[in-house]
Amino acid sequence: MTNWYAVGVGFVVMSVVGIVGLAVPGLGQLTAGLVGGFVAGYVAAGGAGRGAWHGLLAGSLGGIFVAAVLGVAVTAAGVAGFGPFGSLLGGGAFLVVLLVALVMGLESALAGALGGWIAEE
Repeated sequence: MTNWYAVGVGFVVMSVVGIVGLAVPGLGQLTAGLVGGFVAGYVAAGGAGRGAWHGLLAGSLGGIFVAAVLGVAVTAAGVAGFGPFGSLLGGGAFLVVLLVALVMGLESALAGALGGWIAEE
């Protein structure tokens, strides 16, 4: 059974760390995915498998959120006429967004497995 509270907490932590990561050099979206996935797995507890599942769900939600923000940014860049930037990414934006969501989901699943394993001990 999925613990949606754990997924929500992981998503919120991922979002907060991601926003802070935009302002603080060295932190980034990868760090946000790792921390959020770990928290989701730790809160869910129950072992590595359960932690990985909850980390994957939190990371996927975070990836979708980041993908939506990137999609809006690329569209705004194209509308504002920032040279070839908007046109360059306009056609491949879906693939970039898909890759970001996939990477965030996978790294969060690995971190969630570690969090679930630690919480079990």
